[in-house]
Amino acid sequence: MRVAMFLALWWSFAASGAAPTVFLAGDSTLAAKRPEKRPETGWGEALAPAFKPGVRIDNRAMNGRSTRTFVEEGRWAELLAALRPGDHVLIQFGHNDQSCEKPDRYTPAGDFRRNLATFVHQVRERDAVAVLITPVARRRFDAQGHAQPSHGDYPALVRAVAAEERVPLIDLERRSMALFDRAGLTASRRWFLWLAPGEHANYPAGIEDNTHFSSEGARCMAAEVAAGLRELALPLNPWLANDPLPRCDASR
Repeated sequence: MRVAMFLALWWSFAASGAAPTVFLAGDSTLAAKRPEKRPETGWGEALAPAFKPGVRIDNRAMNGRSTRTFVEEGRWAELLAALRPGDHVLIQFGHNDQSCEKPDRYTPAGDFRRNLATFVHQVRERDAVAVLITPVARRRFDAQGHAQPSHGDYPALVRAVAAEERVPLIDLERRSMALFDRAGLTASRRWFLWLAPGEHANYPAGIEDNTHFSSEGARCMAAEVAAGLRELALPLNPWLANDPLPRCDASR
């Protein structure tokens, strides 16, 4: 049934020539940033060059949001209202859902899983395509210099929902960890919001942020997402740019 839906969407858009909108739902790691937060950059801001002209990126991601708060604040309902048949929704949550020390955003594992499944069902009800993305890794290394996971069970829950619902999945956690592992502890800093005191007016005291990205890091993550999309059989594939986004050099 789902394969038939994909094929129907594929042929529908091939015949009409209508470019889809790619919606992004998620947290600060992909959200657009305010001027006072620069040079922090979300990977969603760097994704547009992955597509041919005509494809619109509608980035609904917001700092600090979990699946629960994205629903409670009406952001998911607004996204659904804007959704049209053939559109695609890239969904990446987990950073804030797993923050049990922050009750304003924490989402228990069972609720997180149900929320993702509900998102998928509601997107499909509108003849659009959901793509689940595991939360991008934080910059964390063990004593031997190997990148480490940092989101507990939440990435596995995303994978489980993708398998159960037969949803296209981009495993950005594993992709980003592999990239950080190859780069190593020191070289990977350039992809994150690491600034020395006085280096940028927005951070006069400097900053060492191992969660949020520099503009270069955002481009790296966008390239990983774009590479993941190319590997999936989606109605979106004909709208991917002929020249793929260059993957990042992870040499140490």
